[in-house]
Formats: sequence, structure tokens, C-alpha cells
Amino acid sequence: MYDDASYYTFIPSAQPQEEGPQRGKHSRKLSLLKQPNADAQADVGPLEGDGQAHEVGTITSGPPKATLRRRSQSYSDFHDAVRAVLGPGGRNIKNSNVPKNEEEIKNELDFGDWYHSLEHDLLDASHGDYQQYQNHLELSQSHLDSLLEDTSSTLDLLSSLSNSFKAVEAQTTAFQKQCEGILQEQNRMTEMASNLDKNLKYYNFLEPVTRRLNAPGAGSFVRSKEFSEMLSRLDDCLEYMADRPTHREAATYHSRYRLLLTRGLTLIRVHFVGGLREIASDVTRRIADKQLNDTTMSTLLYAKFRVGASELKEVAQEIRKRAVPPVNSEPGADAEYQSLMNELYTSYSATRGRLVIPLTRKRIGDIAMAPSTSKDLVAFARSSIGYIKGVCSDEYDLWRNWFEGEDGIYDFLESVCEPLYDHLRPRIIHENQLIKLCELCTLLQTRYMHDQDEDSEPTEPNYLDFSVLIQSALEDAQTRLVFRTQAILRDEIENYRPKPDDLDYPARNRRVSLSGTKSHVPVTSGRKGSIAEPTTPMPKTPMVVEEGDSPNGRWGFDIEAAFKGWYPTLKKAIWLLSRIYRLVNSTVFDDLAHQIVHQTTMSLHHAASLIGSKSTNVDGQLFLIKHLLILKQQIVAFDIEFVTPSVSFDFSGVTNTFWELRERGGLFDPRNLWRFMGGGLLPKVVENMLDAKVELDGRLRTVINEFTINFATRMTSIVDANATIKRGFDGVKAVEKIQELSEREVPLLRRKLEEYLDDIRTKETLVGAVQDQVMQNYETFYDLYTAEKRSNGKAISKKGKGRDDEVWDPDMFGEWTAGLFRVGKIGLEDEDEHSRSRSLSRDGSV
Repeated sequence: MYDDASYYTFIPSAQPQEEGPQRGKHSRKLSLLKQPNADAQADVGPLEGDGQAHEVGTITSGPPKATLRRRSQSYSDFHDAVRAVLGPGGRNIKNSNVPKNEEEIKNELDFGDWYHSLEHDLLDASHGDYQQYQNHLELSQSHLDSLLEDTSSTLDLLSSLSNSFKAVEAQTTAFQKQCEGILQEQNRMTEMASNLDKNLKYYNFLEPVTRRLNAPGAGSFVRSKEFSEMLSRLDDCLEYMADRPTHREAATYHSRYRLLLTRGLTLIRVHFVGGLREIASDVTRRIADKQLNDTTMSTLLYAKFRVGASELKEVAQEIRKRAVPPVNSEPGADAEYQSLMNELYTSYSATRGRLVIPLTRKRIGDIAMAPSTSKDLVAFARSSIGYIKGVCSDEYDLWRNWFEGEDGIYDFLESVCEPLYDHLRPRIIHENQLIKLCELCTLLQTRYMHDQDEDSEPTEPNYLDFSVLIQSALEDAQTRLVFRTQAILRDEIENYRPKPDDLDYPARNRRVSLSGTKSHVPVTSGRKGSIAEPTTPMPKTPMVVEEGDSPNGRWGFDIEAAFKGWYPTLKKAIWLLSRIYRLVNSTVFDDLAHQIVHQTTMSLHHAASLIGSKSTNVDGQLFLIKHLLILKQQIVAFDIEFVTPSVSFDFSGVTNTFWELRERGGLFDPRNLWRFMGGGLLPKVVENMLDAKVELDGRLRTVINEFTINFATRMTSIVDANATIKRGFDGVKAVEKIQELSEREVPLLRRKLEEYLDDIRTKETLVGAVQDQVMQNYETFYDLYTAEKRSNGKAISKKGKGRDDEVWDPDMFGEWTAGLFRVGKIGLEDEDEHSRSRSLSRDGSV
């Protein structure tokens, strides 16, 4: 009836399952929030009309798996299929009156009912799977609806919980902030309590330290370590009060702490002085008991004082640490507790002075009375200063054992040196020998003083600088040396009265020449004109002259022979400069050197004028040239610095002018004022002293110019300006006269130069200067002569000698004078010949 291929049915694979596990699978899980409907179960009852109970848990996410079944082709097959589907416990027929089997059919009506019932059952059986699936879906829908409801309720609950959590979070945050604020307040209160405790300890320390320092026997507390800590706490309290002046009663506590610190440092001073007094009294008692030798005396004076020095030094260091000026104090201000430290220095110095100074005074007295030093200033100074230096070194080392630093040490050592100065200073003042004073200055400078000119290394911090102690002795010696130098300058140079023998020139030169040639080697050259050794030999370089230098001594030449040709004031000036050089301050030496050179120059100028009036002007000029050249050469050895001349105003002329106007009665007359304006009414500018070198060079140039002009004038006086304008002047005869005078004066010039000067180049320079002056005078004459001739209309020869009755032109006259003067030829030829002869003599050949 039906096609097998066209009949398809979808039947879920309904396999019987155990009820318990299925219900356990599909029971609802417990909510985490334990809601009231947590125990509610889904409706998983069996479908109506189905003989099997299908659980909801068998429902998957989709429809059941489809299967193919054959369509029944007959009623029996259909019936079998229905029964196979329904099973033995199939669905019950709703109408109980319908016959259940064939035996119960009695009539057609029963059959119709049975047939309709069967047909209905078959129809229901054919739709059973679908109905079952529909029921299953409905059950799933109801289950899902319940899940949606549960989910909605859960979401609502979660939303409420989220709001609750947010509220709790806000409350927790607020609570945390409150806790943090409370914690900060706690920390602030803790810090405040700590600060209060720190601040209060600076105030609470006042009472216990007051009781401690004012208690009986507080002096014995000084040596303990707690005393140093207590002073440190007092320093901290003072610093605290000084940094916080706005605190209540800070000024009161500051002053009280200051008094307590002063009290503590005073206890240190008392303890220090007491300990020092005990040691000194013990040493004094032992010295007074018996006579002691030097070794025992040294042991008592130094070893005994070193025993307890370290402990007292540590105690005294507490005062020294606080004896510093405040931070904002003015420069040079004394420290607050420096007076206490000075008291320690004074007490120690007085105690040591009572022990050492008497012994030092006795020892210096013994040295002063010794035969070798009683009359010799330098020997006494060497012995006494050496002894004092040893004592000062020992005292310095002992001082370092008692104190830190060098404050006060040199004041004490100066008192130790007083016995030395009591003997040395009077001897310096009464010493009149300049050489002894120079030797004393040299001794002090070379042995005890540091060289200020050289970049020497600084003195070691723990080493005695003895130059500080001996500086006064050096200053006394230098002062006396300067005084004696000025006295010698005044008596033997400035106020020197020359003897007749000092001015006996040129005879004095001849006597010196004769005495000098006695010791010279005889001339070995047979040539006429060979020159012997200079009569007054001079050193090649400037020398420093020492009185008492032996002839042919360290300078390699006869000093006495050199000095014989010198004027006494020049000799004394060089000797003075050589003695005081480097012995006094450079500024003082420059001043003295300028005075010496100035006065020597004036003395030589005065002597030259006397010689010129006694003998001739040429002798006076050559005398001055010779000695000025020697002086200029010698002062090169002394580093005399340039001195700016001091300028002053002379108002004496103003005073004299006013007195003159007053005497004449025209003081208030304007005409008199204008008349005397240029004659003395204005003050004069006066230079007190020129620079010595400049003055010396100026005077040397002046005398050389005077010398050359003098000799040139003697040769050309016939052709001066006044002679050429005379009527009847004959130029040719004048030139002949010039030649005659020149031929006579040139040998005289050279002979005079030989008498006074030894240096050949100097002599030739002067001869050349005379020649130049002669040429200058002749050129002046020639210009005047030719101008006069041209004015008269006469021709003048331009060049060459011309006729015999004409005047030579300057070129021709210059050639003639060059042959006459022979500048640089005569002297140099003789010098070369003399040098060759001396070389041959040294080689042993004639």
C-alpha cells in the first residue's frame, strides 16, 4: 500500500537509562550565592501516553538523530509495528468501553468502536515519535525558561551584589583614607614627641651639669673622659640655642650654658696650672738641694717635664679647640676663650722662664767674659748665638709636648733670648769697625736666616724657625752698619779734604808709573814704541774690593798698585759698596749706593776743578774722565736699581720776595706783584737727587765734551767766527797755522792720554772725538769763508787742493787730519805688537 522508500520517520534513539544517574545529571547545581530556589528541580516527568519515562537530560542541543523505518504494508504489519512501538506496556485506550480484543467484539457497533479505536491508536502510534519529540521540546523549553528565569534572577542578584561591592569598596576606600590619616597623625605625633624629646634634652641638660660643675671637688673630675663628653654636650647646647633664638628662654639658657662652659674651662686652667706648678716645684727643690752637672740638670729640666706633659696637653686641648673666633666675627677679632689659652701659655712661659733664663743668663755671661770673645764682636756672637739656638731648640721640642701649634712659643723664646740681646745689642751699638759689622751681618744671614731671594721650600711645621728670633739682632747690626756707612760717607767722601799729594797731577801718574814698571818684565821686542804693561792694571770685570786683601790675592792682580792711581774718595766709595752689598735690604742699599755714587761724583768733580786750577784744565778733565770711567765700570757689579728723583717745592723764594716787597713798601702794589712774578714769587720745583747712574753718565759726557772742545779749540782757535770777519784775514795762512798747531797738539794729546788712561780703545776714542771736533770747526770756518768770498765775487775751487794760494776744502782737510791723528792705527798697532811679544815671551823665544 505504501512505498517503502517514501516512508520516513524520525525516531529518537531512545535507549533506556537509569533514572538515578539521569536525575543526578540534570539536577540544578547549587548557586554560589545560595539563593532560596537553589533546591528547585526541573520538571523531568514522563510524557503523557508514553510507556517510557524520558529524562530531560537525554535532550541534546538539537533534535534527536533521525532513523529510517519501513512503512507497514498490511494491518498485521501495522499492528506489529504499533505494538513494537508501543511495547507491551503501551498506551492505554482512553475509552474503557471499547473492546480490547477480538473476543470482546459482539456486534458491529463494538467492531466499529474497536476499529475506530484501533485506527486512532495507529494514528497516535504513527505520530508518537513526533509527539514525544514535541513533548521533549516543550519540556526543554520549560527548562530553558526556568534557566532564563534563574539567570535573570542571578543577574539581578549579581547586579545587587556589584552595587553592594561598590558600596563596600567606597566604604573601604574611605576607611583606608581615614586609616592613612590616622597613621600620618600617629607618625606626626611620634615625630613631634621625638623632636620634643630631642629639644628637651638641650634644656634638661642644664640642671645635672650645673650640679656637676658646682659640686665640691669638681676639679678632680677634669681628668675623666666624662668631663670631655660633658664639654662637648655643652658646645652642642650652645650651638642649639644660638641657632634657635626664637625659642622661649633660648637667650637665658644660652647665657647659663656659656657660664657653665666658662666654669668648665676655668677648672681645666686651674688643673693645668696646678700640675705645672707641682712639676716645677719638684724640679726647683731638687736643683736647690745639691749641685748638679749638665747631664743631671738637663734630665731635671726636660725629662721631668715630659713625664706628665701628654695628660696636661690633652686637657689643655679642650681650651684650644674652643679658642677660635666666631664664624661671623670681624677680621682680627680675638677668640672668646683665647684669654684662657693665653693664661696657659703665660703660666708655662713664666714657669719655664724661672728655671731656664737664669741658667742662660749665667752661661751668656761666661761667654762674654771669655778671653776669646770678650773683645771680638763676631766671636762672641758666634758662640752666644749657637748656645741660644740649642736652648731654643730644646725648649721648642718641649713646648710641642705640652701644646698643639706654635701660638705663644716665639714670645716665650724671645724672653729666653733676652740675655743674649742684653750683651749683644750694646756691643753692636759701640762697634765702630765697619768690617766687624759686615762680618756679623754675613754670619747672621748665611747661618741663621733664610734666603728671601731664592724660592726656598717653606719651613716644616714642626721645626723651629730660628730666623724669627735672630731677626732683631740682624736688624740691629744692619742699622748700625747703615749708620757707620753714612758716617764714613760724610767724613771720608763728602767732607774729604784732599792732601797736596792727592792733587799732584800729572806728577802722581808718573810716580805710579815708575813704581808699577819696577815689577814688570822688560821689553823683549826691539821695536821702538813697544808698550809695557799698564801702570795701573785694572781687572777685566768689575770687582768687589775688600780691605785687607793681599797683593796679587784672589783677584789675580796687585790691588795696591791699582789703588795707587785712584783718588781716595773713589777708593773709599768702591770699598763701601763692596762691603755693604747684599748685607742690607735692597731698597736701603739702593738708597745708600746712590748717595755714595753721587757724593763720589761730586768729590771727583771738586778734585778735578782743584787740579785744573793748580795744573792745567786738561789735567783736571783727564783726571775726572779717568775716575768717572773707573766708577762707572765698578758700579756695574752692584745691582743698583733705577731711582726716581724725589721732587719737592722750594717756597724760600716766595718768602724772600714778600719780605722784599714789604721792606720797599709796595706789598699791595699790583705792578710790583707782576714785576716779581717771574723772579721769585712762584715756588721752584727742586729735584733732591738724580739717579746716580744718570748723573754719572751725564757728568762723564759733559767732561768728555769739554775735553774734546778744549783741544779742538786750541788747534782751530785762529779760524773761529770772530777771526774770519776781521779785515785783512788771510785764509791760506790760517789753514797753515791750523796745520802747525795740530801737528804740535796731537802728540801732546796722546802724551796726556798716555799719562792718565791705560785702555787703548778709550784713548783712541778720545783722539777720534778731538779729530771730529776739529773737522766740525774747520767745516764751520770753510762755510763762512766761502760765503764771504762769494759775496765779494771771487771764485772758489769746488773740489781738490787747488792752487797753493787757496784754502783746502773739508774733504782735503779731512784726509790730512786722518793722516795726522791716525785714529785706531797707532794704538792698535802697538797693542798687536805688544801682544805678539808677550806671546813669544811665554813660549820661551825672543
